Amino acid sequence: MSESILIVEDEEKLAGVLADYLRQAGFDAVCLGDGAVVTGWVREHKPGLILLDLMLPGKGGLDICKEIRAFSAVPIIMTTARVEEIDRLLGLELGADDYICKPFSPREVVARVKAVLRRVSNPVAVPAAGLILDESCYRAILKGLDLDLTAVEFKLLQFLAASPGRIYGRQQLMDRIYPDQRVVADRTIDSHIKKLRKKIALASPDEELIHSVYGVGYKYECG
Repeated sequence: MSESILIVEDEEKLAGVLADYLRQAGFDAVCLGDGAVVTGWVREHKPGLILLDLMLPGKGGLDICKEIRAFSAVPIIMTTARVEEIDRLLGLELGADDYICKPFSPREVVARVKAVLRRVSNPVAVPAAGLILDESCYRAILKGLDLDLTAVEFKLLQFLAASPGRIYGRQQLMDRIYPDQRVVADRTIDSHIKKLRKKIALASPDEELIHSVYGVGYKYECG
């Protein structure tokens, strides 16, 4: 059975081209152009991945993403001509898995779709006692307590915890969290780490899981 891809795009010609390329790659593709109908369609049909434009008639992509994340962990790739950093960061905080900026090539879109689906179907194992990560809903449980992480915080913790003791520099972490190599502030990762540590401390105040390595970056270590 082919994976179903929902294309939410109000430019009919672009949506049609994307659908053709995805079908040639072996996917089923459905197009919707009205943002107001997307959430209900997703509830009913449960696609394998959503290509979601930011600017839509009826309802914007950020609002749609937020609504979908309230009931589903379906992978979402946002497509947008708005390259402002705040839009990108806000989209990922709401749970988008990736971004593609217009103009883009249809082949790039197909490659991104395949990459995101691979990540979802092959989640990173986490050999960390007391920590449970459920990628299907971006949920992290530490010592029985839900850490209530954002999507970005979850991905950061998952990546670090998958290789206990390994040190990652800021750029390595940014490349992992922001795979489209967008330009963000140098201290973006520091801000996410700070918030993540605070949430971990609420569940385990006597244990520091994420350690700073001066001049290098961060590592995950427990016990």
